[in-house]
This record gives sequence, C-alpha cells and structure tokens, in this order.
Amino acid sequence: MKRVHVAAAVIRDANQQVLIARRGNDQHQGGLWEFPGGKVEPGEAVEAALARELDEELGIRVTSARPLIQVHHDYPDKQVLLDVWEVSAFSGEPHGAEGQPLAWVSARQLGDYEFPAANQPIVSAARLPDRYLITPDDLEPGELLRGVRAALANGARLIQLRAPAMFDAQYRDLATDIQGLCAGKAQLMLKGPLEWLGDFPAAGWHLTREQLRKYAAKGRPFPAERWLAASCHDAEELALAEQMGVDFITLSPVQATLTHPDAVPLGWDAASELLKGFNRPAYLLGGVSADDLPRAWQSGAQGVAGIRAFWPLV
Repeated sequence: MKRVHVAAAVIRDANQQVLIARRGNDQHQGGLWEFPGGKVEPGEAVEAALARELDEELGIRVTSARPLIQVHHDYPDKQVLLDVWEVSAFSGEPHGAEGQPLAWVSARQLGDYEFPAANQPIVSAARLPDRYLITPDDLEPGELLRGVRAALANGARLIQLRAPAMFDAQYRDLATDIQGLCAGKAQLMLKGPLEWLGDFPAAGWHLTREQLRKYAAKGRPFPAERWLAASCHDAEELALAEQMGVDFITLSPVQATLTHPDAVPLGWDAASELLKGFNRPAYLLGGVSADDLPRAWQSGAQGVAGIRAFWPLV
C-alpha cells in the first residue's frame, strides 16, 4: 500500500488562535476536524504543495511558515505521511472555499475537538511551545522560586522542576509552590515516583529513562488530558516512548554539556536521523540554545530544551 504524502498546516492568527476545518461526511474520516492541507503531488516540494492547497482550500497566501512535525500513521485502509508546517503569517481572509466549516480555536481548546487518530500528535505539537525550560539542580528552594517567577514573566510556557539532589519532602513542598506560580501561565512538569501522581493533579510528569524502561509496557499511567513526557537518548527509548503513548520527549545530549560532561554527544545529524519516523513532538537537549531553534526545526524537532540557556539571571 502506497503511503499518501499530505502537507498540512497549523495556522495561527495574531491572537495565536489555530484554524481547523471539518471534513465532509463523504470523505475518509468524515465529520472529524482536521488541520487544513492536502496531497503533495509527485515531484512537488512540500512547501509549494502547502501554499497551493491553502490557496485552493482557504483563499490565503502563506507568507511565513516553518516545519512543525511529521507523522506516519497506518489506518486499516490507508497509510499517510502528514508533513505539518506552522504558518505564522498569511495574507487574505480564510474561508471554506470548498464549503467546509472552519473554526478558530485556542490551542488549549484543540483537545475539545475530535480529530482523526493521525492528527493527535499534531494537536500536541500545536499546543506546545518551542522552548522547554529545565530548572538547574544546584539551587536552594528560594532561588528556584525566584527563577521560575522571573521565567514566567519572560514568557516561559513549559517548565520542568528538576532537583535530583533535593530530599523528597523538600521537592514536594517546592512543587506545590511552583505549581501555584504556574497556574494559568505555564505547564509544569514534575519528576519523581509515580506514586506521587495523585498529589499533583495539575502537573504533567516527565519520566526518567529508567522509569520509561520500567513502565513503558504498562502504557500511560494517567488519562490523555494530562501531559506525559520522557527523557530519551537512543532509538530503543524512542520506541518505548511511542509504546507508552507519551505526549513529547527530550532527546539528548545533542552536544557536549557541563551538566553531563561524560555523556557522548549524539551530534545534529544523528539526532535528526533518530527523529525520522518518530511520531511525537521532541525537544533537543544538551548544548543548545534559542539560537539553535531553526536548526532544531529542520531536524524534525518541536524545539529546544535547556537548563542554563533558558534560566533567568536573578
């Protein structure tokens, strides 16, 4: 069965709302919502296909776009490759040129709409930022609180509380305080024993590689409404992350780091190769900064994660 190559778009307006369209009842996966786009013709560049399809479907002209995520998905009757780009600027007023209903929704509201199974990783990618802040592990609780407060003021939207040297009780108290700071502003990801899950219902959970290897076969430890992430370092762990149904991962180390000086860097080419065929958003971690975002996007990543690169000086 030949895999159908589709160019699709996460289109954002000036208010960061996302445009979705409802499929006709007579189409494959009819009646469900989708991200606009269409088939890539043989020999056609993906970016050209996307521009053509959005002009035909919506009557808009793309002026700024970048790669977001690629998703391979096998339905019982069809195999697809969704080549998804984020469109941040366009001219014209979008309308359903083919009679399809449209809706502008916030990224948070995307979870309220029913999409085809192949679109679920795109929903995650559309909701996630391009930067993932990980807290330094050598700071006192007061310093961490001040730093998180400053990071939130600077626009941080995804924060992992990482403090491996901290006593459990101290970490849990700090997590409670930081969860309060993040409420309504950013998604907090915690680390620790899964027995703690019920104590922090608003937080997502970031699994260590050891937890991933231990629990992957059991599937997700909580419903899809809650963010689940994992630390990955090789192809085997990427496969386990997909098996477990995580929402996103970090892949590291891309380059040498001060945090893990003994770890052998993957390098950009190997990281890009590992992400081919991986159907989840991925943040590249290790020796990277915001300056590396364009390279990360071209490598198939959601963005970059960092400790020192994103930690505010307070």
